[in-house]
Amino acid sequence: MAHPVQLGLQDATSPIMEELIAFHDHTFMIVSLISFLVLYVLSSVLTTKLISTNITDAQEMETIWTILPAIILVLIALPSLRILYLTDEINNPSFTIKSIGHQWYWTYEYTDYGGLIFNSYMLPSLFLNPGDLRLLEVDNRVVLPIEAPVRMMITSQDVLHSWTIPTLGLKTDAIPGRLNQTTFTAMRPGVYYGQCSEICGANHSFMPIVAELIPLKIFEMGPVFTL
Repeated sequence: MAHPVQLGLQDATSPIMEELIAFHDHTFMIVSLISFLVLYVLSSVLTTKLISTNITDAQEMETIWTILPAIILVLIALPSLRILYLTDEINNPSFTIKSIGHQWYWTYEYTDYGGLIFNSYMLPSLFLNPGDLRLLEVDNRVVLPIEAPVRMMITSQDVLHSWTIPTLGLKTDAIPGRLNQTTFTAMRPGVYYGQCSEICGANHSFMPIVAELIPLKIFEMGPVFTL
């Protein structure tokens, strides 16, 4: 869960999110070095008297500033493509859960547990308990196991939505008439929050996502049926 004045990303709860954070740091370091270099060159140009004519025709310098950007782009593109393929990889999921977006709530269907179906609405401020998060709490949380690959089947019944939980590294569009899927493996138990990340109408800001991650042994005992 993000906190006020937080500058970095949320702590990772899945291997994919750990890869995304590492790629973010990798790219940020490259961008920072480029920015400092450009700033140094600009300050040098502004504070130095350019009286030398030896730099008017510098083939070596032109070669360097042509090849160096290409190398930098390769250093950014290769890990980016690797993570892109990792996010699309489906590895024999142990559980399948279907999420359907509506204006403006979510419906969850546990296809492996007798077709259990329930809706998840945002809790109004009058029904919040002390410590609950305004605009983020729901009446029915989606309960998921940790240390087991879970496949989310995501679609929509009306307009475009987006099922997003940042700490899990998940963001999948819910499109009417199309069934998208994504997989993840959570590593830590806890309660994690997300929101619809696609503008879907007047109450777009009021359809949060709350995932409660519990150990696999407890999940298999059936607490998921207690709503």
